[in-house]
Amino acid sequence: MAPINVGASIPDGILAYLDDQNTPQTVSIHSLAAGKKVIIFGVPGAFTPTCSLKHVPGFIERAEELKSKGVDELICISVNDPFVMSSWAKTFPENKHVKFLADGSAKYTHDLGLELDLNDKGLGTRSRRFALLVEDLKVKVANVEDGGEFTVSSAEEIIKAL
Repeated sequence: MAPINVGASIPDGILAYLDDQNTPQTVSIHSLAAGKKVIIFGVPGAFTPTCSLKHVPGFIERAEELKSKGVDELICISVNDPFVMSSWAKTFPENKHVKFLADGSAKYTHDLGLELDLNDKGLGTRSRRFALLVEDLKVKVANVEDGGEFTVSSAEEIIKAL
């Protein structure tokens, strides 16, 4: 499947998170994004170096600026389970705006056409690193990385597009 691109509608999909009692819950992307301006960014894996030290911190640090430019939701997705995503989110105590959602089976990542085969590294199917600016379910900006690069999917690059 070709990667999602500018002008396309994002597919609906069910992602998981933990509630306050550490019970897995699900949410649809459309319920979070319909009628809103959202940033959906994907990372290859929770707790991995580039994701933990650069990608996610950039969105957390620039969240207020993104919100001031009309962004309603900041959503981080990864092919991990909700327990891992919840534990990872706790390593960013300064975070007030980024939602960490799990795509445990990589189904939503596949529906976006953004899966990354890392079987040769023992990691299975993961997500390519990306950042999408979505307005009322339509992709306005699609910054998708090749391989393990981190050049176009940063918060700074999305801010330039706003």
